[in-house]
Amino acid sequence: MANAEKKVRKALLGKKLGMSQVWDKQGFFVPVTLVDVSGNVVTAVKTVDSDGYDAVQFGYGAIDPTKVSKPLAGHFAKAGVTPRRHLVEVRTLDVTDYKPGQDLPADSFDEGSDVDVTGTTKGKGFAGTIKRWGFTSYRRTHGSHKNERRPGSIGACATPARVMRGKRMAGHMGKDRRTVQNLEVVSVDKENGIIAIKGALPGAKGSIVLVRTAVKGA
Repeated sequence: MANAEKKVRKALLGKKLGMSQVWDKQGFFVPVTLVDVSGNVVTAVKTVDSDGYDAVQFGYGAIDPTKVSKPLAGHFAKAGVTPRRHLVEVRTLDVTDYKPGQDLPADSFDEGSDVDVTGTTKGKGFAGTIKRWGFTSYRRTHGSHKNERRPGSIGACATPARVMRGKRMAGHMGKDRRTVQNLEVVSVDKENGIIAIKGALPGAKGSIVLVRTAVKGA
């Protein structure tokens, strides 16, 4: 039964509003990130009998109905909801507790609970090895001749006669999907659909994040 309970997950999509700070019970400042999770709605419920697995699909964010393809428009109409810009599917065992068209409020997560937050990090453009990977720069004297920020050799002489896969080099930095685990839900504003999560979240202000029940939580 304990293994089954660990597979019951709650999730919400939201927009990162920015960071703020609150006081805890001991009177210390706690940095928090505000996430707008208002407007989450269930768009489909998948079960083992119909789809081969248990999962809940839900949407977030309004979109002009004229910008939605006909198959998606029919999908939303079947669920009895207006079109949503973002869709996500989360596997969980308590699919019987959900119905298409059901609203998912901000208090789906309790204050003090642990969550995992997934988002897309800020894009930094093209970056060298020092900025991207933290390489040490070369000396700036004794005839180094503009070698300060060069990466150096990227391979051996004759064996294996190629650059190994995964070699850390200059390239596109950021814009990666990242997950921060075990963050605490400090407060929940059900009326405004805003939750405050302790710490920083991946992504820029205004980006979309996925808040889920912590996988490694108790």
